[in-house]
Amino acid sequence: MHIGIYTNAYYPTVSGVVRSIASFRMALAELGHNVFIFAPHSGDYIDDEPFVFRYPAIDLPQYRQFPFAIPISHCLDRILPSLRLDVIHSQHPFLLGQTASIKATHLGVPMVFTFHTRYREYSHYLSINQKFVKEQIDHWLRDYMSQCHHIIAPSESMRELLSSEYGVTSQVSVLPTGIDLKAYQHLERTDLRHKLGWDENRILISVGRLAVEKNWNTLLEAAAPVLKKHPDARLVVLGEGAECSDLQELAEKLAITRQVDLRGETPPEDVPGYLAAADLFCFASITETQGLATMEAMAAGLPVVAVDASGTRDAVDHGVEGLLTENDPAALAAAIEQLLDDEALRLRFADAAYRRAQTFGIRHLVKQLLEIYVQAGEDARSGRFVSCE
Repeated sequence: MHIGIYTNAYYPTVSGVVRSIASFRMALAELGHNVFIFAPHSGDYIDDEPFVFRYPAIDLPQYRQFPFAIPISHCLDRILPSLRLDVIHSQHPFLLGQTASIKATHLGVPMVFTFHTRYREYSHYLSINQKFVKEQIDHWLRDYMSQCHHIIAPSESMRELLSSEYGVTSQVSVLPTGIDLKAYQHLERTDLRHKLGWDENRILISVGRLAVEKNWNTLLEAAAPVLKKHPDARLVVLGEGAECSDLQELAEKLAITRQVDLRGETPPEDVPGYLAAADLFCFASITETQGLATMEAMAAGLPVVAVDASGTRDAVDHGVEGLLTENDPAALAAAIEQLLDDEALRLRFADAAYRRAQTFGIRHLVKQLLEIYVQAGEDARSGRFVSCE
């Protein structure tokens, strides 16, 4: 197949959406399919992979990780027909997502959309009446999804949300982002810990963009009493974002600066090593759609302590691969403390987490993606679009 993926974020940006695109693209290419990426320019970044087409973009200082795409390119308009696309797969409902819809209609090919994000939870970035903004987001999403032939929900929680809030009950499939399990094989934990200088420490680790909606304040407030009780413990956070300085200030306020390591942006290829060298994965986000970071931690054999929220609960069964708590620092701290104090329980959860992660292998899930593309093609030929009731 010839597959066109339209996204508002791609390398060098590191995010769950980018990891999803890259993982599926790799697996599709291994099966002999051609995947063409349409994304915004990102500064002076030069692509080292083929078939990445860039639209003009504006770098916004306050959102430097996410160039603002200008979805107009006469050059790409001329190139597109020659690619002979079989399907267009949109990753966002706005900017290049709108371009994806227009091109799918123009070329007469099926359109698939992955509902990666709980968009209403990001309304706070617009400092106007929040009720109005949320209503407009919902209207916008319904209109956009009605232009699609199939919707992908990355978790069962998101499928339920699509049904309850947007009335999408058909032409929707649950398909999480797969993990390249090869990246988690043959990782020598002892060597990695020594290389990172963690020989004598117990490492609590978390991964994600440093943004308000990721609920980092709760995690730091939960970690504070644990770190004070255990001088050998450290909290390591992989990721960067607008909240970095505020989190540093919070760590100072909580008097845990020396035991908190905000590592900043970490190359994706280095993340498995960090995870494999840690002792416990801790997560407080309440806006996840599938818990990709949690799934990757489980692939590294880490037990999980996390806030019980959408996405995360789809990846973790409470009492099996880890502990899920209410969204409260004290509850989260108690769960972290429980696993630090009970090595047998921690090891049991670690083993279960590793085994559960094997079901998330990308090479298995990509076959389901191809089936979705075929179904979308049948729906397009029959004139069936997604219905939002």
